[in-house]
Amino acid sequence: MEIGHIKPKRITEEMEESYLDYAMSVIVARALPDLRDGLKPVHRRILYSMYGLGLNSKAKFRKSATVVGECLGKFHPHGDIAVYDSMARLVQDFSLRYPLINGQGNWGSIDGDAPAAMRYTEAKLTPIAEEMLVDINKETVDFVDNYDRSRKEPVVLPAKIPQLLLNGTMGIAVGMATNIPPHNLSEVIDGIICLIDCPEATIEKLMEFIKGPDFPTGGMIYNTREITQAYATGHGKILMRGKAQVEEIEAGRFQIIISEIPYQVNKASLVETIANLVREKKIEGIKNIRDESDKDGVRIVIILKNDAQPKRILNKLYKLTDLQKVFHLNMLALVDGIQPKVLTLKMILEEYIKHRQEVVRRRSRFLLRLATERAHILKGLKKALEHIDAVIKTIKSSQTKETAQANLVAKFKLSQIQAAAILEIKLQHLTRLEKKKIEEELTEKFNQIKELKAILKSPQKILSVIKKELLEIKRNYQDERRTQVFKNPVEKFSEEDLIPDKETVISLTKGGYIKRISPSAFRAQERGGRGVIGAAVGEEDTVEHFFVTNTHSNILFFTDKGRVFQIKAYEISETSRVSKGQNIVGLLQISTEEKITAVINLPKVEIKENLSIQGEHLEFFVMATKNGIIKRTKISDFASVRRSGLIAIKLQKNDELRWVKTSSGKDEIILVTSQGQAIRFKEKDARAIGRSAAGVRAINLKTGDYVVGMDTIKKSKIKNQKSKLLIITENGYGKKSDLKLYKVQKRGGSGLKTANVTNKTGRLVDGMVIEDEEIQRDLIIISQKGQVIRITIESIPSLGRATQGVRIMRLRQGDKVASVSCL
Repeated sequence: MEIGHIKPKRITEEMEESYLDYAMSVIVARALPDLRDGLKPVHRRILYSMYGLGLNSKAKFRKSATVVGECLGKFHPHGDIAVYDSMARLVQDFSLRYPLINGQGNWGSIDGDAPAAMRYTEAKLTPIAEEMLVDINKETVDFVDNYDRSRKEPVVLPAKIPQLLLNGTMGIAVGMATNIPPHNLSEVIDGIICLIDCPEATIEKLMEFIKGPDFPTGGMIYNTREITQAYATGHGKILMRGKAQVEEIEAGRFQIIISEIPYQVNKASLVETIANLVREKKIEGIKNIRDESDKDGVRIVIILKNDAQPKRILNKLYKLTDLQKVFHLNMLALVDGIQPKVLTLKMILEEYIKHRQEVVRRRSRFLLRLATERAHILKGLKKALEHIDAVIKTIKSSQTKETAQANLVAKFKLSQIQAAAILEIKLQHLTRLEKKKIEEELTEKFNQIKELKAILKSPQKILSVIKKELLEIKRNYQDERRTQVFKNPVEKFSEEDLIPDKETVISLTKGGYIKRISPSAFRAQERGGRGVIGAAVGEEDTVEHFFVTNTHSNILFFTDKGRVFQIKAYEISETSRVSKGQNIVGLLQISTEEKITAVINLPKVEIKENLSIQGEHLEFFVMATKNGIIKRTKISDFASVRRSGLIAIKLQKNDELRWVKTSSGKDEIILVTSQGQAIRFKEKDARAIGRSAAGVRAINLKTGDYVVGMDTIKKSKIKNQKSKLLIITENGYGKKSDLKLYKVQKRGGSGLKTANVTNKTGRLVDGMVIEDEEIQRDLIIISQKGQVIRITIESIPSLGRATQGVRIMRLRQGDKVASVSCL
């Protein structure tokens, strides 16, 4: 029943239609980004407003209120706070991987501080934002009426950069939401180029280039398999962790340094959460928390109590705080500006390529039209200059401008446009030079027309143009990835994956202080120098062990009492060159009466029966004591070394275990004593025995003499004529002697003389076998008082077997060489 112009309608129908209209308005015009330029309408309008104001990257800063007013008045009739908040996000380098606006003033912080009022802050576009607007005035995109039809605004930006993936986005619409993470520009461009070259590329292939999200706040993400699945389906979970490192403040005291936090985590809230957990005793062992962050980056310092276990506390921080957080990836965007769709990584790249193809095609048509129009005018000007006298005569004989134009058209067969251009030409353009310029410009236009037509006819040429432009963008804006990607899921994730597998130096003092140092801390010097300070040792302490290994290696520590312990090299805290280090008692369960006398490092492999290191078969540990006892035991007997230790050798009274080497079972052994004797014998002369058994005699020592060095001569190197025996004395003298000078004897003899020991040289402190490929390596020598020198082995001269050697290291008075290690 009708009453006037009012039609009755069921309220349910009206509610359904109104809700759908509202939902579509929010989806299309507010909450979701356009897949092509990766922008929501408000962000697009802000950038276009700044473009209209001339606020490019080289312009002066303008008040933010100017931009907000321009955007509100012309394109976005909503609240000024909504526009300003959106504008602020485009400025924040902790929100966007590649900020689109360069801000001046207070634009908020990672602590959740709000930006200053728009009357205080200033802004202009960043160079990368200008790439979003390049060619916008070349009919590359459609324009529509603004809200009051007073002007036009772009439906989408040309977007020379893949903005949707570079900076990501987050939005909540009606019944749907989007959450796309930011990515690295270089990786995304490489992925696009891969897809252009190979349209059949799979997600796995694309992920060879696009490793995963690259958050502006850095951090770490885990589980490549889950990331691949998320990219393949368009939604999934990505586990993020902040970057935290355990540091030793002093002996037995540690602190945790958080230098990067997960994306979209409020730093101030994170610190407050940790403090509350400590207060509620959900995390114990934390003494103090300090936020030392500044303009250079995040630094949250968590100082632990003396008895705290750093790893356990760090695991609790990951579990109970936002230091570990899940990013819920949902790659929802508007396809063609109207259809919301969940997209895979490949689909996003394909749609972006389609958009750029359309932009290049429309730009080429625009430029072709301009070039054709200009060429048409230039042809008319050229014809006029070729008949300049007749043209002037025709113009002079005409009564009016219109008559002159008509006469030129009729007499010289010109178009109206050409005739008008001729009438506008100035007298100064009638020179020969100007005629040449017109001819050159005409040739240039013909070439441009030819090139543009070729581009428009060939889809491959359009793709080539896109590739060329993307590579130029990459050259101009590429940077390093900030977020580390780990292959394993976090459940199987170990601390070892955080540590790069690299060469490292470990030193251990007589007092039991151990530390790990980077080899780069010691620069190479000429022999005979004083070296540099290598350790801060006490007056009654000396450096006894100084060896080179890799951070992921298994380090076996053998004590003078014949026991063995095992840890990973990275478990030893890395410190500075002059640091004292940490007490070994904090790492190993050894008594105060025993000390570490030998170490051996095995690569990151499982200790088993058939151990192979760098292609070399190894089967035995060869052990030697100070009193000349030797023992061979299978490596497999040490497969389960507990932190509480295992028996490695049964020792006689007043003897000490000093050296342990690996062997194949077919090697040779050489021992060197402090009084300059050396013996070389076959490994098989000492039969293999059990782990807890005693050894057999290797060398017959004179009274007061003791073994200072033991090494193995590998089976493959026995006949090597270039192998050397290197010896170093306590007063800093050293030499190399040909290994062939030492004949193979039977085990248990007194050996041969290997050095002339005098008061000047002092007793021998070490002896080792140097193969020919090791000549180019460096030798690190450390004294009892912590002085260190690094020299090349090649610089040490080769001398006879019974000579003194030459000065290698100049020691201070009262100091002596403590340890030698080959890098």
